[in-house]
Amino acid sequence: MRNKEPLPRDIKVMLAAAFLIALGFGLVAPVLPQFATSFDVGATAAAVIVSIFAFMRLVFAPAGGALIGRFGERNVYVTGLLIVAASTAACAFAQDYWQLLVFRGLGGAGSVMFTVAAMGLLIRLAPPERRGRVSGAYASAFLIGSVLGPVVGGLLAGFGLRVPFLAYAGALLAAAIVVRSLLGGQDAGTQEAGHLPAMPLKEALADSAYRAAVFSSFGNGWVTFGVRMATIPLFATAVLQSRPETAAWALAVFAVGNALALTFSGRLSDAWGRKPLLIPGLLVTGAATAVIGLTTGLPLFLAASAVAGFGSGLLGPAQQAAVADVIGRGRSGGKVLAVFQMAADTGAIIGPIVAGLLADQLGYGWAFGITGGVLLLTAAAWLPAREPSKHSSVVAED
Repeated sequence: MRNKEPLPRDIKVMLAAAFLIALGFGLVAPVLPQFATSFDVGATAAAVIVSIFAFMRLVFAPAGGALIGRFGERNVYVTGLLIVAASTAACAFAQDYWQLLVFRGLGGAGSVMFTVAAMGLLIRLAPPERRGRVSGAYASAFLIGSVLGPVVGGLLAGFGLRVPFLAYAGALLAAAIVVRSLLGGQDAGTQEAGHLPAMPLKEALADSAYRAAVFSSFGNGWVTFGVRMATIPLFATAVLQSRPETAAWALAVFAVGNALALTFSGRLSDAWGRKPLLIPGLLVTGAATAVIGLTTGLPLFLAASAVAGFGSGLLGPAQQAAVADVIGRGRSGGKVLAVFQMAADTGAIIGPIVAGLLADQLGYGWAFGITGGVLLLTAAAWLPAREPSKHSSVVAED
């Protein structure tokens, strides 16, 4: 089968960069709130430092899409990496809380630039029949880096809370060098987006597969990137009355489940289509998330977290490949990809707020039940949508 052939060299370059980026992000994630509180601010102000990054990603996503259409994915990708590297290094030298807030916010703007550009590059570089496999490999590279990052970051924090920020900046600089120096030049198959016709957002929104992908991206951001990171640690402490490291175990088993699914989900989405992986993935993740709110003991809590991770690994590669199917290789998808990414960032911002309000007013059972229900709704939205791996854009595969 063709999808068993080695991945193209340029894809491997992207995977190496993804690993470095995720590794670096994992370095600062465990120490960022603690570093913020070192400026004599409370927990709420420390949380704002985390939220400002996601907020700036959301605000600058449209600009990132427009820049891709003008300057091309690779230029925007490298520029975004350098912006985050500079802002992260600046965080290491922040002298007060407000400086840290500004520097971290600037990093969010650069982050969305390289995130959207990376999606565009993967669409351009991945052979159509191996889009699912490429998306799965990219997700795996990020997963490995994000798992190793906190471990290394915890060790570096022993030398001072500012050290992980400098290490993250170094990792981003290395990723920028890798992409700039090793990614192949332009050719007929990998033209920069600035030299390609742009897919109108209106055309994408008219496609049922793209609308469903945006909706599921919003739900996945709400659950996987929002509630999982913000609400599960609170649940572990308040309801299970567990030690703080219980939340870390929950995130770890989620990663294990995710990694297990990623070993085959990308290949299957290429062989079977996107919907046969997307819909079960959304259903499994949503149901497992709802069950978390009903758990009263540690074993079931960890089991539900692992199942949720498995479901997320099923849906992730298929969802990204579906968007690639809609756009195709023969045109730029900057604005289309920006809206897709904005949906995930919006969900990641809104989800923890809604879950927190529900937990305070009605309890964690309702908070996780509604959260899981959001993904079940997005699964329903995929039922009438077309299968994007078939009859994909005629511009795409010319």
